[in-house]
Amino acid sequence: MKKYILLLITVIITTTTFSQEEKEAFKSGEWLRYKMSYSGFLRAGTAILEVDEKDLNGKKVYYTKGSGWTSGMIKWFFKVDDVYESYFDKNEVKPYVFKRKIDEGGYKKHRITNFDYNTNKAYVQDFENQKDTTVAFSNVQDMLSSFYYLRNQDVKHMEKGDEIAIDMFMDSQIYPFKLRFLGREVLKTKFGKINSLIFRPLVQSGRVFKAQESVTIWITDDLNKIPIKMKADLSVGSLRAELEAYKGLANDFKKS
Repeated sequence: MKKYILLLITVIITTTTFSQEEKEAFKSGEWLRYKMSYSGFLRAGTAILEVDEKDLNGKKVYYTKGSGWTSGMIKWFFKVDDVYESYFDKNEVKPYVFKRKIDEGGYKKHRITNFDYNTNKAYVQDFENQKDTTVAFSNVQDMLSSFYYLRNQDVKHMEKGDEIAIDMFMDSQIYPFKLRFLGREVLKTKFGKINSLIFRPLVQSGRVFKAQESVTIWITDDLNKIPIKMKADLSVGSLRAELEAYKGLANDFKKS
């Protein structure tokens, strides 16, 4: 189950695009919980995304936290305990500090990245390897700030086949992500029928994924733009994530 929680968080933070809307897609107090299952029937774990307002060096910022862990039978075979934290600007949604502390079956990472906009350099502290790294950057988002940055964008005029791109800073490197818009669907969920937008991230095939286009994401077609379902075909079986509970949304959660 290695990197399942990372997969969920990475995928759901890259799901929308283009020009700014008048209403914010999120606000302080938003909380999202996802149920993760393996091959559609065996519960694999839980992931939670939450946002709050905090003070960082005398400046009011948004603080977000993404946490994920395995549960049930899966926990006995592969234990995951991941925590991601991001402090970003409330107006521009640009990251100031990003923290990542994960333990995935003994595979551990503990890093803190500070983004300096005077020098356009990111300073990465790697506590596991006792190593510091400096990386030049331009117009990037971290793994969590990307999610909130993109949700404030307008997707009303996207057409099937349109692609979006974003540069994400992760593990002392900058990764380009592409997403392809597949269309719209009325999705049956535990909350009722939900109008959704479907995206497919273009990911590298290999050890984890079956093929380049093995991940599909559904997000709500409303002002909130929250991921409501994700499916990933893996080398063995598949991984699903579905919205299980929510609170503190900035806008109405519309149903069909």
